[in-house]
Amino acid sequence: MNSFGRIFKISIFGESHGTLVGVCIDGCRHGIELCENDFSDAIQRRKSGKQGTSLRIEPDIPEIASGVFNGFTTGAPITILFKNQNAQSEDYLQHKTIPRPSHADFVAMKKFDGFNDYRGSGHFSGRLTLPLVAAGLVAKKNIPDIIINAKIIEAGGETDINAMIEKTVNDGDSAGGIIECIAKNIPVGLGEPFFDSIESQIAHLAFSIPAVKGIEFGAGFLSAKMRGSEHNDIITNENGKTATNNSGGVAGGITNGNDLTFRIAVKPTSSIAKNQKTFDFKNKKISDLKIHGRHDSCIALRIPVIVEAITAIALADFILLKK
Repeated sequence: MNSFGRIFKISIFGESHGTLVGVCIDGCRHGIELCENDFSDAIQRRKSGKQGTSLRIEPDIPEIASGVFNGFTTGAPITILFKNQNAQSEDYLQHKTIPRPSHADFVAMKKFDGFNDYRGSGHFSGRLTLPLVAAGLVAKKNIPDIIINAKIIEAGGETDINAMIEKTVNDGDSAGGIIECIAKNIPVGLGEPFFDSIESQIAHLAFSIPAVKGIEFGAGFLSAKMRGSEHNDIITNENGKTATNNSGGVAGGITNGNDLTFRIAVKPTSSIAKNQKTFDFKNKKISDLKIHGRHDSCIALRIPVIVEAITAIALADFILLKK
């Protein structure tokens, strides 16, 4: 549903064009310094406005509604709210009956019998990643020794990302991308096989990010083309340090003390300027679709900070569980 975690537990809520979006975080340690300004850098990294991103600019000012007193976490649930102030809902009226290809419009309409909020994609919008980023900031404060960095390494199959984005925008199209994340200073022993392996929990969160279609750890799918003599990570000391890291810092679903390394595949955004064909549920026929509104040409540009957030959330839950 809309909650994740066992000890460090998050619940997100809100819709893209509703009053607000937000997150409730339970299980955060008490006595951690926390204020609204702490979220600024992470929120700025996720913001739109750069080439290839949406022109919808929101203030994204966090309001800490509970769980913090005199600048420190109290141990009670932390609620963080973000008000929506720049919605243009009229751009989405047609999608109530004319769904965008490869978008959640159709499945949301069917699953919720038309009661879903279709404005700005409602609860399926990338807007809901803002609370994830906020929760990730709090999670990082619970695991201060772990360093997590994510970056986009490819867009539209090209490593010259700026050139690819410029061409995509000029074509009125969209492009996917690949995000790589590396987490350092990971202790040995995080992960609860079989069903709660470190990979499965990170993957669980990764697929909550709209547009994510794949994930791989270490050498990933290239492992299928390797022999054991090529893939095996030789242990070089008593701490488990390995000469290579084809396993991505994981063995048997448990962290082995090496860098946790994974990559995610992000699909092209469904909303593009080019004319498309889709089924019109009102008139019961295939029709032309011209999408209006403000949309990202490459949503992958804004995803690295979200990937860092979900990684921190998963790791915080495992570390607090271990303690």
